[in-house]
Amino acid sequence: MKVLMINGSPHQHGCVDRALQEVGTALKQDGVDSEIFWIGNKDIRGCIACNQCQRLGHCVFDDAVNEAAKKFEAADGLIIGTPVYYASANGTAVSFMDRLFYSSHFDKRFKVGASVVSARRAGTTATFDQMNKYFTIAEMPVVSSSYWNMVHGFTAEDVEKDLEGLQVMRVLGHNMAFMVKAIADAKQKYGLPAEEKHVFTNFID
Repeated sequence: MKVLMINGSPHQHGCVDRALQEVGTALKQDGVDSEIFWIGNKDIRGCIACNQCQRLGHCVFDDAVNEAAKKFEAADGLIIGTPVYYASANGTAVSFMDRLFYSSHFDKRFKVGASVVSARRAGTTATFDQMNKYFTIAEMPVVSSSYWNMVHGFTAEDVEKDLEGLQVMRVLGHNMAFMVKAIADAKQKYGLPAEEKHVFTNFID
């Protein structure tokens, strides 16, 4: 069992990393491995809708997105961690997630997902909702915690003082470990639900 955690912050060892480290500690206690994949300093451009990934099976831009896609395919769960910029995820994280989910064509159903957000003060709930939408469109169960998955602070040292936030991260880790194990057991016993062919309805006059 393994969970891939994406650190979308430009600060490698900042608030987001501190939150993910707390999640990773809980996962490890429950026998689930984790890896933090830092993208915050990478040159990750947005999707250009070229649709070459439909032919290639991966994004035409061979960067951290394709590297992470291989790790994601092998993982049982994915966590995206991002700071809040103007009440939204930062641009690098959004470009990364757009391309990761659109260009990778392996079955993501019933891998589990969660988002972790960090802000000095506000904008966390809007960003939390924004990031969770990637999972819900891919039939990935979203792991919840005892509160929305957020920490507050301007530095990693500030996050140390956010005792409730750190507790939320630990509960998230334990809940995610339970879910990946439970889904693995159910998958072995029952198999996955039958997958329907996608239907696309365009609302035009």
